Amino acid sequence: MPRILIVDDHPSFRATVRTLLTADGFEVVGEAADGASALEAIGELRPDLVLLDVQLPDMDGFAVIDAILRLNGHAPKVVLTSSHDASDFGSIVPRCGAAAFVPKAELSGAALRAVLR
Repeated sequence: MPRILIVDDHPSFRATVRTLLTADGFEVVGEAADGASALEAIGELRPDLVLLDVQLPDMDGFAVIDAILRLNGHAPKVVLTSSHDASDFGSIVPRCGAAAFVPKAELSGAALRAVLR
């Protein structure tokens, strides 16, 4: 199973997703509450997949993806998530470099497995 980093500014959402994914056999290696912490955690934890909220307090998820794509060496796959629909962000979602967008209401182990195939 891939090693996952959860990035979201809501602690309750991170805890819920950790429980959901762990129960579904995924290994959650860490959590981050903002973009800067996410980038630091990627360097330290080297996850295979980053589950990344679009709206973070210090930078948006699209800026985080840009920074991930500029990393030398380890660049994990990124799955964007939001309480909004992908269409709410216009044409940026398909062009941003994320492997997929999964609305928070549809997040599941099965949805992540589909992305990783």
